[in-house]
Amino acid sequence: MIITIDDAIPYWKEAFAGLGELRPYSGNKPGRNALIDADALIVRSVTPVDAALLEGSAVGFVAAASAGIDHVDLPYLYRSGIGFGYAPGCNANSVSEYITAALCVVAGRRGWALRDRSIAIVGVGNVGGRVAEKARAFGMEVLLCDPPLREQTGDPRYRDFDDVLGADFLTFHVPLVPDGAHPTYHMLNREVLGRLSPGQIVLNTSRGAVFDNRALRTALLEHRIGGAVLDVWEDEPRIDYSLLGHIDIGTPHIAGSSLDGKIRATEMVCGALHDFFRIPSPWKGGSVISAPKILRPEPERTGRDAILSVILKAYNILDDDANLRKLGSAAPAPASGAGFEQVRRTYPFRAEFPHFTVVLDGEHLRLSTIFKALGFQVRQGAVL
Repeated sequence: MIITIDDAIPYWKEAFAGLGELRPYSGNKPGRNALIDADALIVRSVTPVDAALLEGSAVGFVAAASAGIDHVDLPYLYRSGIGFGYAPGCNANSVSEYITAALCVVAGRRGWALRDRSIAIVGVGNVGGRVAEKARAFGMEVLLCDPPLREQTGDPRYRDFDDVLGADFLTFHVPLVPDGAHPTYHMLNREVLGRLSPGQIVLNTSRGAVFDNRALRTALLEHRIGGAVLDVWEDEPRIDYSLLGHIDIGTPHIAGSSLDGKIRATEMVCGALHDFFRIPSPWKGGSVISAPKILRPEPERTGRDAILSVILKAYNILDDDANLRKLGSAAPAPASGAGFEQVRRTYPFRAEFPHFTVVLDGEHLRLSTIFKALGFQVRQGAVL
C-alpha cells in the first residue's frame, strides 16, 4: 500500500508505520508524482480535495485529519467511488477551551462578571455543546441557536438567529454552507452587524467566511459593536491584518490545535483507513500525553481573576494573539500568507484542561465547582 500524507499531521509516522510506503508532502498540495500510484491520501484542512487534485491518480481512499470538510468535494469522491473518512468532533473540547479563555480575557478587560452576561451559541454541534457547558459553569445565560437541529429534533430550545441577537456574546460554531435552507456564508454581515450594539462581542472559531470581514472592520471602526475575537479569517492564509488591529483577540486558526485534539484526529483517520482496507488494530496515541501538571491560582487574586490566572497558565491565549500581531507588523507586509501558514504548521500543541490539576485552599476552595465544570482536575490543600 502507498499512502501519501501531509507531514504536518502529528504522529503520522507512528500511526501509519508498517502499512506500506509512506510518502509525506509539505505545503498545501501534494505533487502529481506523490499521487499517481498512491492508494490513499491523508490531508489537513489546507488541502483542497477535488477532481483537479485526484483525476488520473490511483487514489481509492481519502481521509481528512480535520473536523470540517468544506475543503473536500464529497460529490466528486462519491461519483468516483473513492472512500472518505474524517475526524468529526476531534477538536471540539480544544475549541471550547479557547472560547473559555477568550471570554475570561474579554470580561476581565471590561470589568464584567460573566455570571451577569449572556451568550448566544450559534451552532450547537460537537463544539457548541461543549461551549454551552463551560458557559453555564460561569453562570452565564446561554441561548442556543440551531434552526437545522430544531427541525431535526423539534426541540424549541434551539432558536432562530434573529431571536438571539441581543446576547452580550455571540459565538459561531457552524460549518461553511454557501447556500440552501440555512446558509452560513457571511452569516454575520453588514445588515446583522447593524442590528448589534456597542456592548456586544462577536467570536468566530468556525470558518473565516462565516463573517464578512470587511463589514466587521467597518462596524468596529465606527464603534457600532463592542469587540471581536477571531481565530479564523476570510482568505486564509492571506488575511486582512488591518482588521487585527481593531479586535480584542486574534489568532492564526489554532483554536482546535490541542495535543489531545490532534491525536484524536490522527487516531480517527487512521481508524477510517483501517476500516476501509480492513486492516486490524489501528494506532492509539494516548500514551504520548504527559502526566497532569499542578496549577494554583495567584494567591492575591479572587473570583474571576483567580480563575483567569489558572486558565492562562493552562493555555495563554494572549501569547497566540501576540504572535499573530508580531507577524502582522513584520516588514515587508506578509501579503503572501506564508508566515500565517508557517505559524500554523509549527504551532506547539497545547494540553487540554483535564491534564492539569488545580490545587485550591482558603478562599479559592469555593471555585472548585467551576474548575471541575471547565474540565480541570481539582485537589484541596498542599500537594507534595
